[in-house]
Amino acid sequence: MRLDRAVDEYLRHISIERGLSDHTVAAYRRDLAGYLDWLQSHNIDDSAEITSALVTQFAAERASEQPPPAASSLARLQSSVRGLHRHLVREGIEHDDPSGRLRPPKAARRLPKALTIDQVEQLLDASGPAPSTDAADGGVPAEAFVADIIAIRDRALLELLYATGARVSEIVQLDVDDVSHGDVLRVRGKGSKERIIPVGSFARRALEAYLTRSRPELSRRGRATPRLFLGARGAPLSRQSAWLVIVGAAERAGLTAHVSPHTLRHSFATHLLQGGADVRVVQELLGHASVSTTQIYTHVSIDALRDVYTTSHPRAR
Repeated sequence: MRLDRAVDEYLRHISIERGLSDHTVAAYRRDLAGYLDWLQSHNIDDSAEITSALVTQFAAERASEQPPPAASSLARLQSSVRGLHRHLVREGIEHDDPSGRLRPPKAARRLPKALTIDQVEQLLDASGPAPSTDAADGGVPAEAFVADIIAIRDRALLELLYATGARVSEIVQLDVDDVSHGDVLRVRGKGSKERIIPVGSFARRALEAYLTRSRPELSRRGRATPRLFLGARGAPLSRQSAWLVIVGAAERAGLTAHVSPHTLRHSFATHLLQGGADVRVVQELLGHASVSTTQIYTHVSIDALRDVYTTSHPRAR
C-alpha cells in the first residue's frame, strides 16, 4: 500500500475507532510525517518495501540527532511507527511487522513537582477574590468590573483544578451541565473515558460565585455556548489561556518554582496520599489506566514518611 494512504487510514483508525484525543492524533501525524519523509528520501513509497533494517536505521538516526531529543519524544515516535505497522498487519495489508525489533528508550523517572499546601493557598489567593456570591457590582467602574469578573473566573478555574486533580484539557472541555450534579464533577478523560470526581466545598463556592456573577456577563459578550469556562469575549476558554491564568497567578504569588497546570494535578495527588488516601482511590480520581502510573506519587511523600519515622520510632535517632 502507498505510504501516504497507509498513514491516512491509520490516523483515521486511532481517531474514530480508538477515540484518541485530537492532541494525540496530531502528535502521531507529526511523527509519521517525519517517518514518511525519511523513507521517501531512501526511495521507499510503499509499505511492502520497508524492512526491519530500515526501521532500525531510522530510529538510530533520530536518536543521534543534535541536540539529542528527549527520551519521551523518541518513545512516542517509536510508538507511532510501531502502531502504523501493527495496524497494517492487523488489517491483512502486510504479513510482517518490520518495527517488531524496536525497543523504546528508557525515560528518566522524574518525580512530579508538587507545591506545598501553603503554596497552593498562596496561588489560589493570587488568582482572584475569595469565593462570594454577592451579585451586585455596586456601581463599580466598567474596567474594574471586567477585571473583577475575570478574577472570579480565574479563582473558580484554579480551585476546580486543585480540588479535582483533573487535566487542564478536561477542565476547559467541561459544559455547565457537567457541574450540575451537586458535589461531584463529571469529566471526560483520555480515550473519551468518563469518570466522576468529588468536589470540595471551597471549589463549589468558587464555582457558584463564577456561575452567579461572572459567567452570565461573559456569555453576553459572545455566541451562546454550553462550555463552563469562557474567555473575556465570551468564547470558550482555551487550554493555552488557562495555562496563562495559572502562570500569572504564580507570578503574583511570588512562587519561584515552575508552576504549570500539571503542577496542581501533581499537588492534588501528593496531598491526598500524604493525608492517607489509598493509592487505588487516587488512581481512580486521576483517571490513570494503570496503578503503576499513580505509584510515582508515593515517592513524592518520602520526606513526610522520613519525618514521621524520625519522630516516632524509639531508635530512629
